[in-house]
Amino acid sequence: MAMHGDSSSTEKKSSDAGDDIPTFSVDNLQSNMKVIYYSRTFLSIIGGVVAGIWGLTGLTGFVFYFLVMAITSLGLALKTKFSVHAYFDSWNRIVLDGFLSGLMSFVLSWTFAYDIVHIF
Repeated sequence: MAMHGDSSSTEKKSSDAGDDIPTFSVDNLQSNMKVIYYSRTFLSIIGGVVAGIWGLTGLTGFVFYFLVMAITSLGLALKTKFSVHAYFDSWNRIVLDGFLSGLMSFVLSWTFAYDIVHIF
């Protein structure tokens, strides 16, 4: 992940200490967001396959998805060493972004794996 304080980022220096607004490089922020989306999509697919193989149905499958996404958010926060504001503009980027697109990938792989293992 790229930090906002990298040498490639453009930061404004201010002589006034009260005007200390964090600036982010757009390229670094977009790169970090891609990492989140790819991680969530990949772990959603893996979690869906695992849920399908384990035979989870109904609400237990969705609870499993929320557990996988919570572990993913924790892993991303660990990757940033809990200094999220050095890489992102808010905690919502780690906790919520990519959540619904990951849900669709989870359901698709969950039903596919369940059908292959338990029906056919």
